[in-house]
Amino acid sequence: MNLILVVIITVTVLLSYRGFNDLSFFRKYEFHVSSIQRGEQIRMISSGFLHVDFTHLLFNMLTLYFFAPLVLAYLGNWTFAIIYLGSLIFGNLLSYIFNKDNYSYRAVGASGAVTGVLYSAIMLQPDMMLGLFFVIPIPAYLFGILYLLYSIYGMKSQSDNIGHSAHFGGAVGGYVITLIKQPQLIVEHSLMVVLLTIPIIVLFIMQRLRKL
Repeated sequence: MNLILVVIITVTVLLSYRGFNDLSFFRKYEFHVSSIQRGEQIRMISSGFLHVDFTHLLFNMLTLYFFAPLVLAYLGNWTFAIIYLGSLIFGNLLSYIFNKDNYSYRAVGASGAVTGVLYSAIMLQPDMMLGLFFVIPIPAYLFGILYLLYSIYGMKSQSDNIGHSAHFGGAVGGYVITLIKQPQLIVEHSLMVVLLTIPIIVLFIMQRLRKL
């Protein structure tokens, strides 16, 4: 297994495990709007290495394990690391933007970073098949579009405890950074690039119209 991938998974597992057993450590490094506004910006990154429970941790690390090798093979170690950390930051920035007036808002998890890696993989191999609801095979680019639209719905409805804004922001991070590193994708997969842009435009319009 790639060294950078091993390091990311190992650090995430160790810090998450400590957070499971040390509430003060968990509270000190989780994403917390009020604390961030007081200057604790480290939480924008540290929260991505904590998880609520073992199931949350396992799901994120398995998703990373399956999709990271494709991104590593195409883009190399350092670009992969940039995508991972960049998507983590993108995800938490979007969460902050949408929750900045909710001073008690808290969140943890690598979901934004992992979603960024997933979307980078989709950009690089848009025709690979992914499982909708883990069973229905659909092309990766279609999965990507549906997932972004679902995230917008989740952000609007706020009917669960999932950090949809972090997922959306992470996906945008993976999308943007991959295009910066591989601009030829705009020509090679122009239709996919346009289709994946549509949900981002929809989110921007809804936010401007205060529909979220």
